[in-house]
Amino acid sequence: MQTYPLVVEQVITARRCQLIDITRLIQAVIDRLQIQDGLVVVHVPHTTAAVTVNENADPDVQHDLLEKLAREIPQQESYYQHSEGNSDSHLKSSLVGCAQTLIIERGRLALGTWQGIYFCEFDGPRQREVWLKVLGA
Repeated sequence: MQTYPLVVEQVITARRCQLIDITRLIQAVIDRLQIQDGLVVVHVPHTTAAVTVNENADPDVQHDLLEKLAREIPQQESYYQHSEGNSDSHLKSSLVGCAQTLIIERGRLALGTWQGIYFCEFDGPRQREVWLKVLGA
């Protein structure tokens, strides 16, 4: 198993909160490195963003996820003390998580039929990074 150098990909977000499907971006890196079998760690190095795996067939799922997070963790709360006004973004990032480890099998991401990989923006719009660390053969 070989460890490949860190790959940094750019993601540009357009709204304060949004989910961006980055499955093809990650698969393109796997293709470029010609990985047949291994693992890829997808890491988001931001405290107000995250990465998740969820359904990519019906965009209503993305809407529902963002709406539920907004209702459970509103942008303004009387007890927030963080002066930047984005405490909700930090909370959402912590709950969703900053990394996913995914299997590569026969040159393809091993995802379920309806699964996709999503960059989760909670404090945009911004230019963001996704870091990929690949272990493979």
